[in-house]
Amino acid sequence: MQLTPTNISKLDFEKAELLPAIVQHATSGVILMQGFMNSEAINVTLEKKLVTFYSRSKQRLWTKGEESNNVLNLVSAHTDCDQDSILVLAIPEGPTCHLGTQSCFGEAKPSLGFLAELEQVIVSRKQDDPKTSYTASLFAKDISRSCQKVGEEGVEVALAAMKADKDELENESADLLYHLLVLLQRSETDLSSVISCLQSRHK
Repeated sequence: MQLTPTNISKLDFEKAELLPAIVQHATSGVILMQGFMNSEAINVTLEKKLVTFYSRSKQRLWTKGEESNNVLNLVSAHTDCDQDSILVLAIPEGPTCHLGTQSCFGEAKPSLGFLAELEQVIVSRKQDDPKTSYTASLFAKDISRSCQKVGEEGVEVALAAMKADKDELENESADLLYHLLVLLQRSETDLSSVISCLQSRHK
């Protein structure tokens, strides 16, 4: 169930005054951190669109990033089937962990989530020096070059598959995915929009 200000009362606070809340990156699927929420923390999270917990050490509400500015922007919040735990989908600004890493769970992340990470790397390198960054060099050229690269890599993928060369197929597919992400950025769209399109077809 997706949480809204009108259905928070359905959460089972009889089991515990604080419910565990797992925060997951809304795009990559990476688990970012875990905290605890009471009803007030959930209300503030939904109202301000910034993930807020009840800090057991501070004994008060604590908005993630209130000191570091590494906030978690709320996308949505959900409860499990027993209404006694919470899953928060969010987009982080900066590292989530106090150690300066993306996640408090180290390198535990879904492999497919790397595509979302790669997309953000591509975005960050748009304005880099084209002489030192291949990605920036693609953005510095006419979009026709990116279109050409996607076409070329698509053909290479097909040829590798025809030859039944698994290593070459994987390498050429990696090239295709990278250049496709670049082309999507150049066309002012992104991977999540493509995934939404696939999801709508699946329905």
